[in-house]
Amino acid sequence: IFASTKGFPPSYYDIKKTSLQKKRFAQILKPLIEKANKKTLKERAFVNRFFNKMISFSTIEPSDLNRLVKLAKKYKIKNLFDKNSYLMRIDTVPVSLALTQAAIESGWGKSRFAKAANNIYGHWTYSLKGMVPQFRDEGKTHKIRVFNSLQDSVDAYVLNLNRNRAYKDFRIARAQARAMNMAFNGLDAAKTMINYSQKKEKYVKMLTRIMKSNNFTKFDNTNSPKKGASFSLYAYLR
Repeated sequence: IFASTKGFPPSYYDIKKTSLQKKRFAQILKPLIEKANKKTLKERAFVNRFFNKMISFSTIEPSDLNRLVKLAKKYKIKNLFDKNSYLMRIDTVPVSLALTQAAIESGWGKSRFAKAANNIYGHWTYSLKGMVPQFRDEGKTHKIRVFNSLQDSVDAYVLNLNRNRAYKDFRIARAQARAMNMAFNGLDAAKTMINYSQKKEKYVKMLTRIMKSNNFTKFDNTNSPKKGASFSLYAYLR
């Protein structure tokens, strides 16, 4: 059973001029990426408030503790009260990185998976709900994950970068930038994406080239991490 609303708007696919279609691609996805980042920042703000209450010995409501438990499960955090683990994982993804990876993984929204499953980042699944890749190797059981909307696909992508062990270098580089109150843009992030594709170094070069040629980094200015409250990178890495 696939999503009733699939892929990009029909008008997007009617655009004939490549440069205009790429511009429209960014216009469609940028708000979705920013929405996912905003939700993530709200979770981060909650974490800071929660631990500030703990430090000041303020009363912690059961609902707040319950929310922390849910966040720990969502982000695969083992120690419920390890603040640094939350702050390392619950943070934004550069818009330019998300746009570029979406362009690569979905063929600018034209792939079969993007059109039929709202899957724009190549996410796999081993559940019953999924599309079987046409050229899946013999003996493999993975499917292409089906999303109800493009927003769900973007949300899953941001969560994937924030909790998957394959992207630990991405999170460390982002945290280092935040700890030093420096910008962390897509070009910085691209260097850490070596595990996103089997192409490894070639994928990183392709990411950088497409990001630059489409000037996607211009979208990063408003999404650069700023110094996090009471975040100790040393405490996390020691």
